Amino acid sequence: MRITTVALIVASLMAGEALAQTGYNTLYGTRPIVIGHRGASGYRPEHTLESYKLAIQQGADFIEPDLVMTKDGFFIARHEPMLGGTTDVASKFDVSRKSTRFVDGVAVTDYFASDFTLAEIKTLRAIQPNARRSQAYNGLYQIPTLDEIIILVQSEGVALGRVIGIYPEVKHSTFHAGLFGTHTFEDQLILKLHAAFGNTSNAPVFIQSFEVSNLQYLNSVTDMRLVQLIDADDVNADGSMSLVAPYRQPYDFVVNGDSRTFADLLTASGLGFVKSYADGVGPWKPYL
Repeated sequence: MRITTVALIVASLMAGEALAQTGYNTLYGTRPIVIGHRGASGYRPEHTLESYKLAIQQGADFIEPDLVMTKDGFFIARHEPMLGGTTDVASKFDVSRKSTRFVDGVAVTDYFASDFTLAEIKTLRAIQPNARRSQAYNGLYQIPTLDEIIILVQSEGVALGRVIGIYPEVKHSTFHAGLFGTHTFEDQLILKLHAAFGNTSNAPVFIQSFEVSNLQYLNSVTDMRLVQLIDADDVNADGSMSLVAPYRQPYDFVVNGDSRTFADLLTASGLGFVKSYADGVGPWKPYL
C-alpha cells in the first residue's frame, strides 16, 4: 500500500458496538473506521508493536500490518518481502545473504525475509525508511510476528474496553506462492485469524490484497471481509490513473494473461466483478 490509503468498504464497516453510532455523512450514517496504516508510522518506525500501540492510543479502530513470510514459514510485518530499507539487516548480516528475486516481474537484489529464519529476523531492529520523519527510534524495536500483533490488539482492546481490529495485507501473493506453494500463505493466514477471531463476517478483520485470485480463493474458505486494493503508478494531470507497469494491473493478471487494469476494476462491470469475491475496494487516496 502507498503512504496514504483509504478503504471504501462496500459492506457495513461495523466492527462491534464501539462503532454503532449514527449521524455521520457516510453511506449508512455510521462513523467511519480509523485505520492505523502501518501503525503510527509518522511517529515510530512502521510495522513495529510500538507503532501499532501508539496508533491504538491515538484512537485507531484497526491496525494495518503488511505480512510477508520468513524462511521457516512465520508471518512477520514488513511493507515488502525485502528487509534492507526498513531494518538494520545490512549491519548485522554479510552481503552474501542478499539474493536476487523477481517481485511482480521486477528483479530485486536485497535481503529477503524468505531467506532468513524467524530467529535471525528477531536479531534485527526496525528503522524509519522515510528520511522526512524522525530517526530517533531507529534500532530500538523488533520486527513483530502476526501472533504478537494479534496478542497486542486483543490485550489493548481489553485494557481500553473497546474492540480493536486487524487489517492485514497479503503481500505479493504470487511471489509467496512461488516460494511456499499455491495458497500456502493464505491457508496459514486463515488458520491464525480464525483461531483468534472466529470465522464470521462480523469479526474485526479485513483481509486485503492487490492481487485478485488469492482473494477469490479466500472468499471460498473464509467468511471474513475481503478488500480488493487498487493501485497505479500515479495520478495524471486530468485526474485519471497513470497505469505504468508494474503498478498497471494485479500481478496475477499479468501471469494469467488477463489484460484488465486496475482502472478497469473501477468501472461498473469491474466493480460487479469485484463484488463477486470481495466486500470492498481500497484505492489510493488521490484516486478519490
